[in-house]
Amino acid sequence: MDELRRIIGEGLAGAGWPEPSWYETTPEDPGEGQTKQAVADGAELVFACGGDGTVMAVVTALAGSDVTMSVLPAGTGNLLAANLGLGADPATGVEVALEGGRKRIDVGVAGDKCFAVMAGMGFDAKMLEKTSDDAKKRIGWLAYIGGGVKALRERPMRVRIVLDGGKVMPRRPRSVIVGNVGRLQGGVTLLTEADPADGKLDVAILSPNNLGHWVSLAWGVIRRRKSVPLMETYTAEQVEIQARSAQPRQLDGDLIEPGRTLKISIKPKALLLCVPRPAGDPDLAYDVSSAAEAAEDIREAARE
Repeated sequence: MDELRRIIGEGLAGAGWPEPSWYETTPEDPGEGQTKQAVADGAELVFACGGDGTVMAVVTALAGSDVTMSVLPAGTGNLLAANLGLGADPATGVEVALEGGRKRIDVGVAGDKCFAVMAGMGFDAKMLEKTSDDAKKRIGWLAYIGGGVKALRERPMRVRIVLDGGKVMPRRPRSVIVGNVGRLQGGVTLLTEADPADGKLDVAILSPNNLGHWVSLAWGVIRRRKSVPLMETYTAEQVEIQARSAQPRQLDGDLIEPGRTLKISIKPKALLLCVPRPAGDPDLAYDVSSAAEAAEDIREAARE
């Protein structure tokens, strides 16, 4: 934490910015209350320093405001940082906040929580549940592979899916994923058409029944085929998933209580986000090579 503070402090000081205020998270509050306090104290930009749970808490607190959020990867997983192309380097995140652009993106809303990347019910949440924190600390996102293998033994769900209040779609999927952006851990893009600023949620219904099906589905996703076997995709502004029994659920890679329903809506362009300056790519995963070079200067200053 001391090194992180030095990196941020030196980077801001070098650009003539004031000394930042620090608000530490707790197990009881991963960041929402602290962010609200920072805004009340006059913050114009909030650095979210942590993993998926911290980022989601900050997103929830800032959604609908004019306060800017900057992501500084510092946890065992960070899906929003991955979609920004920031990797795991806090110094690059600082440089993006200083020299990058600002972009308004949509956020998903589930109950009293907001998310910026993905929500899901079924296999994806079960995989998170079966992945140990120790494994994530040791080997990073690769730890999810072990959790995924364990989750393969689970039976398909019986669900009804309703999009924008329309017809009910009965399904027996392994997982239903609702995305604002499309990239998963490890650089795999699940939802190739997802646009975080189009006012729509992208929905993937995954229905493999055996190992061969999983291999076929995974190969189609990796190859980024337009039509992936055993995966249906839709877009909607409101999504409701109704399960016959309580199922594991997740928001932005962070587990929430299991439940029989997951209701999600979109809040268009609700979050003002620091992003790398675009290099001819309209998506969020911009080229950050110039920011990475400048970040090395920040690290050097912090070491002195």
